[in-house]
Amino acid sequence: MLKKWVKRIVLGALALAALFLVSCDLSPDQVESSESRLTARPGTPTLTPTKGLTQLGLSSGRDGILYVPESYSPDTPMPLFIGLHGASSSSSYWRGYYEYAEERGMIFMAPDSRASTWDFIQGDNGADLQFLDQALQYVFDQCNIDPTRLALAGFSDGASYALSLGITNGDLFSHLIGFSPGFVVATDPLVGKPQIYVSHGSHDAVLPVETSRDIIVPNLLERDYEVVYNEFPGGHTVPISVYKAALDWFLGVNGDSPSQ
Repeated sequence: MLKKWVKRIVLGALALAALFLVSCDLSPDQVESSESRLTARPGTPTLTPTKGLTQLGLSSGRDGILYVPESYSPDTPMPLFIGLHGASSSSSYWRGYYEYAEERGMIFMAPDSRASTWDFIQGDNGADLQFLDQALQYVFDQCNIDPTRLALAGFSDGASYALSLGITNGDLFSHLIGFSPGFVVATDPLVGKPQIYVSHGSHDAVLPVETSRDIIVPNLLERDYEVVYNEFPGGHTVPISVYKAALDWFLGVNGDSPSQ
């Protein structure tokens, strides 16, 4: 379990405010039972989803949303894009992705953190992981998901969580997307080799661009991950062009390549 000092060091923006920690190797049995592992897996759906936008309906408080495009057919596996919001936000942050999901033929899911931000960021790892696992299983029970196009993405705190959780569950997620992350902490052995996309504004006053440019991306490359890095002129935000470039990358659409 992460310690409280992780948040203080990372979010205090001292020197380069980023950590990249990996624990020592564990046995396969320990990997499967470790605290950062997700258990939900795509398979043959047993239910029929409601097309369009619906609430997950898994919590009476903070919950989340699911968007299934009109083009969905249970006979054809479809990409799944999961979005994790930033601090003091919710799944509504991703409302622009409803249109993208419809246009690009992908299923979109965004859960709400149990509190104002992801518990992992606050030095713990429990309730949010369990809820994400539950939300994933909910989607897998209803939708035929292509396991080769299953992306975990996030912005800000959500990006730090997506990258950290994603590299310890790389046998589930094929792609990871971090929009302006603050750090990567791997509390378990790295599992699988998901492809990774990182973007960051060159004038970010909340989480300095050096966290991505000089620490996160180089460390991922050193560990033989395939990484696309897109640095854009701007602050702690994600321009529409960057959102679209990340989706093109995830879905394998030919077009202009982001800068690396």
